[in-house]
Parts: sequence; C-alpha cells; structure tokens
Amino acid sequence: MEDQDSNPAKEVARDVFPFLRVYKDGTIQRLVATESLPPGLDSETNVVSKDVVIFPETGVSARLYLPNSAVAAADDEPISRKKLPLVVYYHGGGFFAASTASREYHSALNRIVAASNVILASVDYRLAPENPIPVPYDDAFAALEWIAGAGGGSEPWLRDHADLDRVYLAVCLSLLLGDSCGANMSHHFALKLSGSGRALRIRGVAMIHPYFWGKDPIGAEVGDGFRKAMVDNWWLFVCPSEKGCDDPLINPFVEEGNGSGLQKLGCERVIVVVAGDDILKDRGRLYYEKLVGSGWKGKAEYLETEGKDHVFHIIQPDCEEAKTVFKRLGAFFNDEP
Repeated sequence: MEDQDSNPAKEVARDVFPFLRVYKDGTIQRLVATESLPPGLDSETNVVSKDVVIFPETGVSARLYLPNSAVAAADDEPISRKKLPLVVYYHGGGFFAASTASREYHSALNRIVAASNVILASVDYRLAPENPIPVPYDDAFAALEWIAGAGGGSEPWLRDHADLDRVYLAVCLSLLLGDSCGANMSHHFALKLSGSGRALRIRGVAMIHPYFWGKDPIGAEVGDGFRKAMVDNWWLFVCPSEKGCDDPLINPFVEEGNGSGLQKLGCERVIVVVAGDDILKDRGRLYYEKLVGSGWKGKAEYLETEGKDHVFHIIQPDCEEAKTVFKRLGAFFNDEP
C-alpha cells in the first residue's frame, strides 16, 4: 500500500476521518500532516536541527534539535559545562499519520527546544497500516535504546551535548483533534523498563494530551457519540484485535482494575497535560488520578488548559496558552519547582 493523491474515480474501502482513506485497490491517501520541512537553522528560535538514520534497514530515523547557542559555546567552553537534558520525543498521529518532518511538528519543536534549553530527539517510527501494531511500538522503543546507548556514543550532538544521565520521554504531541499516541507509547515504555535489568533509566515522562481509550464511555464521551465513534474507528483501524478498544495497549486499566499496575512505572517524575475541550481529556485525568493513588513512589504533576482542544500547542504554537505549556515543560525537564 502507498500514499496517493485524491482520485474520485477510485472506490473507497475505508474512511478513517479525518486522517486518511483506504481504497479498494489497497492504496492509501493520507489527508493530514503531509507537508514536510527540512532540518536546519530556524531563524525565529535560533534552534538548529538535523536528521540522523538510526536503522537503515527499516528507515527508522530521528530529527535532532539543539539550541544554536550550545553549538557556538562548544568552541569556547569545556564540553562538560554544556550538557543538556535529553528529551526523546514521539509524535502523534494515531499511529498512522505524521512524521518528524511534518511542518506542524517541526515548527512546534523548535519552540519547545528554545523555551526549554534541551537537546531533543524526535523519533520517526514506521506507520500503520502498512506496518501494523506493534511495529510502531517496537521501532520507537528500539530508537530510544539507540539514542541513549550506541547513538549517544556515535552521534556528535548526542555525545557532546546530551546529559545521558537525564533522559526524558516527552510525548504525545500531535497535530489534529483526538490523537496523541506518543504518550501512549511512553507509558508502555516506562512500564517495560521497570525492573527490566536494562541499563537505560528514564527519569521523567511528559504526557501531553495522552491517547488512551476504552470500550465504555466516560466523562464527556458519554454525551458525545460522534467523537466517541470517531476515536473508536481510529483504534480499530490500526489494531483490529478481538479485544477492540479494551486492548491493554489503548486501555491501560482494563487488566488492572483500579490501575494498580501504575505503581510499577519505571520513572521518577510524570507530568500529564490535557486540554479542556479535548475528547481525550477525561482519560488523561483518570490516568493522573490512578497514578497518584496507585502507590507509585514518584512525583506526578497535572496541567489542564481550559478552552483549548487537542494539540492546540502544535497547531497554534505561538498562542499564549502554548507558551505556558512550553514553559511548564521546560521547568519539568530541568528539574525546576
């Protein structure tokens, strides 16, 4: 299957509104996040970026972002004085849309890096349905291990500027309503790393507009049948399992009852960010509440932006509310109160 331009003569087999259409001949037409921007110096933020290939055999790559001031300072100061928190970022898009080069992502990430003074690695994992779940999860986790391991030693920006003792998963930025699969993946990775014996250690997880779901509606979902059915359709498209929207990958509480499994989350700090008008908001709040009540020994934070919808900070990265989110993330990444 491959992307293709709109052709009214072709018969649609499945419409996954508003992201893509699948035609009966197997071709796919992606409808959002299709405009790409190249890496380089962003004059507005003074952040520089470049692309690196992680796994040539699969095409998995990352776009690295670094404050240009850190590059210039390296000529005059000892490298040890310029180590920055490393943020590993997973874009949203429902597991089937967007990329690290998407215009919306590239613009927003430049602003996040400028506001936070971090080095950020945005992972480009393979997308469903061409690469069905769990391929996106597997790609994203393997990339995390590479960035914090072999990549940290071989890639000059990571080697010279990243504080690999302060690895963060900054997740769930996505660009359209209702989609935030990056946070979903980071939750599962933090659980996977707990007690795994791996050398990799995650200190904090930032979950922005997290994409969790379930068969039975809660909160605003009860009175919003249209958006409930829309999000159901997204998950059932990428993961057509017999468990449906109660698959543990999308519903982190279905097998744990009261969510007690969160006590095993393998990190020290979590921030959950939600938007007041987002259909996913109640799931994000539930995650935070269950985490706090689970017996987990870490520190949890919660931020809700009233009057804004899903991924508003990606769509409108220069609005005051987005700047507030970026400032809060910067404090989180730099261990500020």
